[in-house]
Amino acid sequence: MDEVSQEVANLKKQWDQTISEIQEKIETIGRVGKSGKGTEEANSLPRLNGSAQDGLALLRSMQFKLDLLAQQLPTIDEVQSEQANLEVWKEQYEKLRKGLRNANLQAKTNIKKAGQEERELLLGGGEESTIRRRNLQTKAGLTSAAESVTESLRRTHQLMVQEVERSAGTLATVDESTGVLKKAESEYKGHRSLLSRTRGLLSTMKRQDVIDRIVLTVGFLIFVTAVLYVVSKRVGVLTLQRKIVSAIKSGSIPNKDVIVGIGRAGNGLPVVKNPGNEIPNVYDEL
Repeated sequence: MDEVSQEVANLKKQWDQTISEIQEKIETIGRVGKSGKGTEEANSLPRLNGSAQDGLALLRSMQFKLDLLAQQLPTIDEVQSEQANLEVWKEQYEKLRKGLRNANLQAKTNIKKAGQEERELLLGGGEESTIRRRNLQTKAGLTSAAESVTESLRRTHQLMVQEVERSAGTLATVDESTGVLKKAESEYKGHRSLLSRTRGLLSTMKRQDVIDRIVLTVGFLIFVTAVLYVVSKRVGVLTLQRKIVSAIKSGSIPNKDVIVGIGRAGNGLPVVKNPGNEIPNVYDEL
């Protein structure tokens, strides 16, 4: 048996014992005034009621405690069983409360009847009546003082019980808040590692973006340079061809001495040959 189950078992024993004590007090309250001493017993009625009310307050605190402990039991069956037991406790509490009210009504009836009998005896005259009056006055003073002290103690005890109940509720709230904070801390740790990995990935992506930009820029510059080089070469070839055609038309080079060929040996430029096997440099070195 674990610690929670043991505490629940002890609570049940305390509940049964308190129930028995309250039932005895209720029975005592119901018998007040039946012995013929209405005034004396009437003075003890507040003390008995205060003690019974303290017992009922203790039962309320036990119900609250059982409700808390039931949620901490290890199995669902045990939780459901103790919740059903809690409902039984509530029914017993209501039954005792109604029994206490009925006992007080009965006690008031008995005290009223006993008081009437005492008044009839006191008004009857004689030595017995005189002695009885003196005894009643003395006992009434002592009983009143005792009842005052008892009432003060009862109020103090009730305040202490209420404070204990509030403290138990505060402790339960603190425990729940602690659990929530621990859960939030674990979630924060998980998110913190995820954020660290995300920052690393973002840094890598930024570096890769810079490298891609550099590669693209260099490639574009090389492409533009190649295009300019090819265009310049093509423009030079066309210019040389126009010069040769113009020279042929003007007659500075005889047609029979001209052999025009497009060679692929080096630069792809037209070549002019004469009978003396001399090659004039008539091409552009662009």
